[in-house]
Amino acid sequence: MIYTRPAQEGDEVAIMSLIHALAEYEKAPNEVVNSAPDLKKHLFEEKICEAIVVVQNDTIIGFALYYTNYSTWKGKCLYLEDFFVLPEYRGTGIGSQLFDEVVQIAKDRKVKRMDWQVLDWNEPALNFYKKKNAILDPEWINGRFFFD
Repeated sequence: MIYTRPAQEGDEVAIMSLIHALAEYEKAPNEVVNSAPDLKKHLFEEKICEAIVVVQNDTIIGFALYYTNYSTWKGKCLYLEDFFVLPEYRGTGIGSQLFDEVVQIAKDRKVKRMDWQVLDWNEPALNFYKKKNAILDPEWINGRFFFD
């Protein structure tokens, strides 16, 4: 049986494992500096982000991590930071169910916009979002600083 649920304390190790799998998929395995203890603190103590997990037979096989952000033009928004399902479970509808659940959370919270990023070479993800009728905006360039 496969189901989704909000992440709960104790899930942080499995979620971090999936984050590492995502980094491998995105060809950036050495970029992950986050840790399970920090993720636990951010999810359950500081509550700066939230997550939903997909579970099969007590094993977490996917996750979506998101948080509230703000647009000066639109107001309250939801940012989907990461969305990942293990490759062997793709094409089964699980990813669609998980994504739709995050969309529903955004609607329930009455946010004005939901944002996420997708790499320009990730054709399966681009096709997935196109099937969802998402707006994929090539106009904006991401700016970023890293701090120790």
